[in-house]
Amino acid sequence: MASLAITFLAAIAVASVGPWERAHAADVIVGTGDGSPVHFNVGRALCRALAKSTQAMSCEVERIAGHDAAEPLAVLANLRDGTIDIAIAPSDWLHHAFNGSGPVEFMDTGFENLRTLLMLHGEPFTVIARRDAGISKLADLAGKRVNIGVPGSDQRVVMRQVMTAMGWSRDSFSLADELTGPEQSLALCHDRVQAMVAIVAHPDAALAKSMALCDAGIIDIANPQITKLIADKPYFTVAEIPTRTYENQTAAVKTFGVRVAAVVSEDMPDATAHDIVQAVLSNFDSFKRLHPALRQLQPQDMKSDGDTAPMHPGAILKFNDLGM
Repeated sequence: MASLAITFLAAIAVASVGPWERAHAADVIVGTGDGSPVHFNVGRALCRALAKSTQAMSCEVERIAGHDAAEPLAVLANLRDGTIDIAIAPSDWLHHAFNGSGPVEFMDTGFENLRTLLMLHGEPFTVIARRDAGISKLADLAGKRVNIGVPGSDQRVVMRQVMTAMGWSRDSFSLADELTGPEQSLALCHDRVQAMVAIVAHPDAALAKSMALCDAGIIDIANPQITKLIADKPYFTVAEIPTRTYENQTAAVKTFGVRVAAVVSEDMPDATAHDIVQAVLSNFDSFKRLHPALRQLQPQDMKSDGDTAPMHPGAILKFNDLGM
């Protein structure tokens, strides 16, 4: 674990961008992972909402590069150090950063100044299986050829927790492959693997293409072990992929996953945090239309319960004004 923490620290050192390196000066800089196009577009939606509400506060989105699973932590490190004003990050990484647990357990520098501004879209744990593989539920993965993801990737981190919950090891599968996203889709079509896992916002164009070309579908994974996993981990929530999200998907799929959050520093003035939340909620319908991942979002879903990191007082004030 110590060597893993050193790797993350090195990634952050490379990924951090000093204020003097900004190409443009804006009042609000939103930071997203360089390898997370959905996060970048959600950041743009946030800036668009801010632009509609006020001409006095400019906003730009900045991509922050990282290495594998270190990228969300690199984004949060930039926020902690004041390089950006808002970070778009998954709830599991926010939880570990704020609490000093998991991959940041052995880090010397803490993230205690992080505060949740808004909860955004979900990114469910998704299992895609070939229709000829005899896989209709999570337990059916045992004994099959499964891609569990590259070490350190989001899919591998969550899959490892699923395996623990199910009492599985790598030996529980006839093959436990470690392929990247593009590689796993090709492997699924060629029957090298019978199932693959992903952590994505839905609908996802790459998954839609894979399912169509490989004659595959998403399986429902709800079971008592997963229910306990969700209860034990504050950064996981119940999730559902609605009917007809994808072609030939005739029923809603029950699963679980992380939520993506807009995160700020405790140093952000209450009035600024209040105004940003107000800008999003005042332009909520147009905000949701700016990316498919936001379509299912409801205003009440955006209030944090504080389990991953405390909510910013300015955001609490705005939600209280609305009776939420």
